[in-house]
Amino acid sequence: MSRTGVSILGSTGSIGRNTLRVIEALGEERFRVVALGAGRNIETLAGQVARHLPELVSVETEAAARELRGQLFKHNVDLPRIVIGEKGLIEVATHERANCVVSATVGAVGFVPTLRALEAGKRVALANKETLVMAGELMTRAAHESGAELLPVDSEHNALHQCLRGEQRTEVRRIILTASGGPFRTKDKAQMRDATVSEALRHPTWSMGAKITIDSATLMNKGLEVIEAHWLFGFEADQIDIVVHPESVVHSMVELIDGSVIAQMGVTDMRHAIQYALTYPERHPCELPPLDLTALSTLHFEAPDLDRFPCMALAYRALRAGGTLPAAMNAANEEAVRAFIDERICLTDIPRVIQSVMDQHAIQPATELDVVLDTDRAARFSAITEIEKLAGNADVTARRAV
Repeated sequence: MSRTGVSILGSTGSIGRNTLRVIEALGEERFRVVALGAGRNIETLAGQVARHLPELVSVETEAAARELRGQLFKHNVDLPRIVIGEKGLIEVATHERANCVVSATVGAVGFVPTLRALEAGKRVALANKETLVMAGELMTRAAHESGAELLPVDSEHNALHQCLRGEQRTEVRRIILTASGGPFRTKDKAQMRDATVSEALRHPTWSMGAKITIDSATLMNKGLEVIEAHWLFGFEADQIDIVVHPESVVHSMVELIDGSVIAQMGVTDMRHAIQYALTYPERHPCELPPLDLTALSTLHFEAPDLDRFPCMALAYRALRAGGTLPAAMNAANEEAVRAFIDERICLTDIPRVIQSVMDQHAIQPATELDVVLDTDRAARFSAITEIEKLAGNADVTARRAV
């Protein structure tokens, strides 16, 4: 049996680490880690390199590369080839022995490497939703032209992919993304305005990185997923719904034209979705425990509150307008989330920053890479300008004192 070569963009993050756990569980006679891309978490990366012996490793800076060499000397392993920055990530994404590329970087940094992987005809297991939000047309066109497979790792889209297996597109009325509701599902506007970073990072059901956890607190994560679902499955905004499901057991649903609803359920662990994307169309035993239905006393479903969580409406607006507006929205969100984590703005300032940037943006067709990248840069500048206006307000000052 020939082994599948795997490259991982973002190997030291939550998805990257879980991908390596899945590969270890499935057996290295089936998969071979050929390349790893990471940023500055060199201690974790060195352990991954020592365990899996990839041929190629990418890090963010020359200083990180020097640190990695020192760490690997302690592990007494042969040095892989080490490359730097975005060019390095692109090399990881297009490694000649990589059949599958797991795109698990956070934010726009994974955009160009993921595009290059699709252009090279790789199977891309996509956990970086921002790439499709920024340039879904470019990504899907590249996959179509090269014959690349684009398989979702996000639990919601992975669930939809499973629900849609064997169904005719014309038989589907709508797709339904579930949302946990995040840590502020039952909080009022005042409590959200005064929320601390530590409170926003306490996700009730999932353990994730800081950026995606804050996105879950504002429900922008669900808005980004609406746009991602459009590009992955071809449904329009009016055919994509969101329902709040705090238990996070039903990961998403599909409603057919006859009223039947197909739901994908499972334990709240990303390893299931990762394994599905790596092994599709085959299924293999998983090390996760089975879902214990008898332990589920009740499942709750609620309509999302667009008044308290306006980021969802902004995402629907971006999808309906199309062009470069989703890229501008995404860039503004990334800058606003960073500013909140740095305690420069309030949680409720995040949608204000995004809306301001979207209102100023002149939409263009998002059919060329340079246009998307220019949009990203310009939107970040606009977002930073808006953040500076908000950074000194009384609400933020009071929250810093908490």
